[in-house]
Amino acid sequence: MTKENNSKPSKELPLGFVDRQEKELLVRDFIISNIKEIMIKYGFKYLETPSFEFSDSIGKFLPDKERPDKGVFSFKDENKWLSLRYDLTAPLARYVAKNYLEIPKPFKRYQLGTVWRNEKPGPGRYREFLQFDADFVGTNNLRADAELCIMISEILERSGLSKSEYIIKISSRKVTENLFKKINLNDSKQKLTILRALDKLDRLGWESVKQLLGDGRKDKSGDYTEGAKLGSQNIEIIETELKKKSPETEDLLEVLNIFNDYKFTNYEFDPSVIRGLEYYTGVIFEVNLKFDVKNDKGKTIQFGSIGGGGRYDNLVKSFGNFDAPATGISIGLDRLVYALMQKKDFNLKESKPVIICVFDKNLIKEYINLQKIIRNAGISTEIYPGEGKLKKQMEYANKIKSPAVILYGEDEIKSGTPIIRDLVSGIEKSVEIKELASEIKKII
Repeated sequence: MTKENNSKPSKELPLGFVDRQEKELLVRDFIISNIKEIMIKYGFKYLETPSFEFSDSIGKFLPDKERPDKGVFSFKDENKWLSLRYDLTAPLARYVAKNYLEIPKPFKRYQLGTVWRNEKPGPGRYREFLQFDADFVGTNNLRADAELCIMISEILERSGLSKSEYIIKISSRKVTENLFKKINLNDSKQKLTILRALDKLDRLGWESVKQLLGDGRKDKSGDYTEGAKLGSQNIEIIETELKKKSPETEDLLEVLNIFNDYKFTNYEFDPSVIRGLEYYTGVIFEVNLKFDVKNDKGKTIQFGSIGGGGRYDNLVKSFGNFDAPATGISIGLDRLVYALMQKKDFNLKESKPVIICVFDKNLIKEYINLQKIIRNAGISTEIYPGEGKLKKQMEYANKIKSPAVILYGEDEIKSGTPIIRDLVSGIEKSVEIKELASEIKKII
């Protein structure tokens, strides 16, 4: 006989996943509403792709292993591996390849969607998060790259940041390609390891990145990351090159001229901006905040970028013979919200309904009529949804920070004058039903 398992399910969440409460979600919705308005203004089309793709379509898979679990969450379905999308760019490339003949070129799309990364989490860095992407597909014109930077700046400022609180850092993948030539490096796997190491520069600093360029690095938790195995001389060359102050590549010089035409100045050239994904081919950019961000314990942390992007001219080609050069930008909305909520007070209206107290279940029809009157005036209202005496109902109203309760017993029903109790001041007032909504509005 099998012994019955009486253990209870865990109330804890897996590492890197969080429950999000109303205030955070309202701030996120506020930012999303700004994004949608700006996307319409800039002429982008809204697109949604599925959460799952074939693993070989999203680019984060290891064909030499039985399970493609490096960086993605996957499962096998009828001999094909499926993965939760790692980003929104690879699914876009797949979509463009599938619909290449039907879509306009250039194709301008934006998307808001959840992505999943099977990686080590950190403050404001989750394994599941909402991402915003905007992309131009089917154009080599560098005005597209410049416009993405200008557009994301407008979104940040509409969301409450000043120009002094963020910066767009810009570089080019051609900077690192020239660097690889200087150190005579041709191995593609080693190049990718170097790119991923350098991509951590803003978060870890040069000393830690040098370890990742060399033999490897062990972090505070004890996790070890294998290094790129470069010698000290080559590491020194990389550091020197990536501390230069002026751009030298043609693509960067052209983008900076376009910025000048737009009178856009909130950027800086920074050759240490890398963007670790291997599909970038040209101009790359990163969005950094310039104010302190604290973790849940109140300690100031190295927050890193909230997003970025760049040109990826060959990604769509990987799905077939499609000529579709592209450029795009991504913002981690949950990371942006995490930081913004520390910087700015958002006076967004949370759900705080007026409570109609229940004195007698037999009077529910009267309460419903009262509720209709108040709701029809556009006021959030609910009849107390639980069971219990008036004291318990008042505790509930205070817990949800209700602005007022309505007291409507037999005497008030007979006289047609419900009582409003202001839960902030404690003042009670009897009013006629026709004046009820207008009197509530004076309180809320």
